[in-house]
Parts: sequence; C-alpha cells; structure tokens
Amino acid sequence: MSRVQTLTVAVAGVALLAPSASSAAESVHLRPSRTEARRVAAGSALPTALPHVAVPHRGRVEPVARDGRREILTPGAVGPGSSATPGPGDSASAASDAAASDGPAADAATTTGSATPEDSGPSPSGGSEPSAPARVTAADLLARVSGCTPVSRGKYRKDRGRAATVPVCGTREAVYWKADMDIDCDGRPGRHCNAATDPSFSSSTAFAQSDGRPLSSEKLPYVVVPAPSSIWDYRDHGVRGGSVAAVVYRDRVRYAVVGDTGPTDIIGEASYAAAESLGIDPDPRSGGTPSGATYIVFKDSRVTPLEDKEAAETQGERLAREFVDSAD
Repeated sequence: MSRVQTLTVAVAGVALLAPSASSAAESVHLRPSRTEARRVAAGSALPTALPHVAVPHRGRVEPVARDGRREILTPGAVGPGSSATPGPGDSASAASDAAASDGPAADAATTTGSATPEDSGPSPSGGSEPSAPARVTAADLLARVSGCTPVSRGKYRKDRGRAATVPVCGTREAVYWKADMDIDCDGRPGRHCNAATDPSFSSSTAFAQSDGRPLSSEKLPYVVVPAPSSIWDYRDHGVRGGSVAAVVYRDRVRYAVVGDTGPTDIIGEASYAAAESLGIDPDPRSGGTPSGATYIVFKDSRVTPLEDKEAAETQGERLAREFVDSAD
C-alpha cells in the first residue's frame, strides 16, 4: 500500500471516531445564544434543552381546599379524562372535589349535606310532650266509692220522719255519703232564694265569703254537712268551711265547696247553684231528687277565697284524679 492510501485510511478512521458536527453542536448548545438571551430579556420563554421526565412521588399528594383545609381523597378516585363510573363509595370524594372547585356547585356542596344527630329531633307532630290526663268521670268516682268503711258512729236520715239509713264512709283521702238532694237556698237573698220562695229560708250561712257576707246559694255551688253531733263530727276528719267536694249525679260530676251546715240527724243537701249545675230541679219548694246523689269531700283541702268557683273546679279535678288513682 502506498503512503497516500495509508494516510487516507487513517483519516477515515479518525473521522469515524470523532463526533459529528451536529452532535457536537447539540452537546455544546446548553447555554443560550445571544439571540436567545435577547428573547429572554424581551419576555420570551427559554426553550427547553432536555425533554421533561416525570418523577413518581412516594405517595399521593393530598390537595388543599381553597379555605386552607385539607381534603381527604377516598381510594378509587378517578383522574381527569377517565371514563370510569364512580362507585357507591365515591360520593364523599365527589362532594370533596366539588367543595374544592370554583363556582356555585362548590358552594352548594359546601353548604348542603345530611343532618347531624344534634340537628334531628322529634317532629312537631310526634307528640313528644306528655298529654294531659283525661278528666275524671262519674263512673270513675262511683267505682272508687262502691264500698263503704263507716267513719260515723251511726246513720243519718234523708228527710225528717224517715229511717236512718245513710252512713258517712271514709278513706285516707276523703269522706263520702250517698243520699238524696234537698235544696239549700240560705244566704244572701236573690231572685230565686228568698223568704218568699223558700218557707225555710235563712239569710245566713254557717261559713261566710271573704268579705264577711253570707254565701249566695244562687251563685256558688256548695254542699251542706250535718252539724257536729254524737253521730259524726266533720271537723275530726279534716273537713271545714271551704273544703273541696265532688258531687256526682247520674253521669255528671261537679265540684263545690263545703258552705253550710244542716240538722244534726239529716244528710243530703246542696245549694241552688250546685243542683242546677247537675241538671237537678233547684226549686227550693218542689226541686231536688229523692236519691242518686253522691257527695265526696276531700280531707284537708280548702278553697281561698271560699267563693272562688274556678279554684274549686281546678282543685276538685286534681283531687278527684288523685283519689281515683290512689291505691287504698
């Protein structure tokens, strides 16, 4: 081989080992040229020299909501562009994503939701408050006094000249008797109760109202107890003027007070107003009823002032309920 051919082969070998001009230019082109520097100065972005390579994180980054609170991403959340249908467990994630997004939907997701246990309560129609007890009926009271434990030493007559057949019975709460009803028209004179309408009329009563005047038989429902005697003394059993009484006739119950005393040997009498409220003829001459009236006087009770009819009704209903519900 000639020296010329040997030199040519050597040069070719060197050319094969040397990088190409373009490769050298690419390896050197890591600094911006003056032209590119001018573009950066003018606000243009510097071209990327190397392609971007994504580096995987060790864990998934948890996004932060706009208000600074951390949102919890539930497992199985799908990324943008995914066509996967969220399952039942993805609803919380959807609500969380909506809260972090902008616009009305985010506000709705933030302000709406299921009620907490503290927010839930009984509905107005649920009737959480206890209902008022039913009113005491005539049947309730008559059942309660169906028997008799006598507290009187003897028995009373219903009317003068009649046999004594009526005992006074008692319990811990009350005394009671079953008799007729005569009309007591005594007290302050009125249209129906006066000396002209009642041959036995008296302008006084054993107990007076708060202003010291006698009671009005026409206006105030009251019952009459026998005056103290060897048969029975009402004062020994917690009874006095103004004590609360329940009077039962047929299917009616009315509440009254102890307002007057009668003969020592006769029982069964009430005021004009008491008879009228029970549907009994209140006429002092021809009214009243020969039987069927039950008188129940509650021990140690009292209406003050004595003439307060509303107080007698309120206390009477309460005491009657306690009497009916009592064990003895």
